[in-house]
Amino acid sequence: MAEEVLVFGAWHSPYSRRVEMALKLKGIDYKYIEEDLTNKSPSLLKYNPVHKKIPVLVHNGKPVAESLVIIEYIDETWKNHPILPKDPYERANARFWAKFIDEKCLPAILKACWGEDQKEREKAAEELSKLLQFLENELKGKRYFGGETIGLLDIAANMIGYWLGVLEEASGASELLTREKFPKLFNWANEFVCVSAIKESLPPRDKHVAFMRKRFGMVNASK
Repeated sequence: MAEEVLVFGAWHSPYSRRVEMALKLKGIDYKYIEEDLTNKSPSLLKYNPVHKKIPVLVHNGKPVAESLVIIEYIDETWKNHPILPKDPYERANARFWAKFIDEKCLPAILKACWGEDQKEREKAAEELSKLLQFLENELKGKRYFGGETIGLLDIAANMIGYWLGVLEEASGASELLTREKFPKLFNWANEFVCVSAIKESLPPRDKHVAFMRKRFGMVNASK
């Protein structure tokens, strides 16, 4: 019996794109279902009744929610192209930094691009610079965060490798990730987005920039 793999996501979401990256790296066929987040489908609410959010992976009728949890499930279910390290310490370290990106870097990125005023944006940009330096240090002596192959932290860091540039362009913010300040992270980002499984999982940049500009323009107009 053929396996059924469904992904409920939103084209502009870095979280649902993470799931697609992991599946493509593994070579797993799946059906993608686009969700309208302003009018969520009964299926999404059925499969994720707690958070009612994307992404959700449904594997043979069994749902798994939350992007980082889903990636670990994918890695444990399909063994080819390991995404998490075998070593327990390295696995814990990858999880730590992935959480760091979601809980520390993303809020700083959003404030640096769309803070209430110039003062808040400048303060957030300074904070983000300190946070990015931690990731710069993590890349020392490595091609990817996962070593010679893309791993969990690389996929989580798509937020920086691709989305950060989109948000900078959409908001008109000054460049936050530069070769001069973060040479390793800058080179990693350029190489990461050129990997076929990653490139195929990214939305069209022009469309994405226009969407984010409109979305956050509406937010700013309502303040």
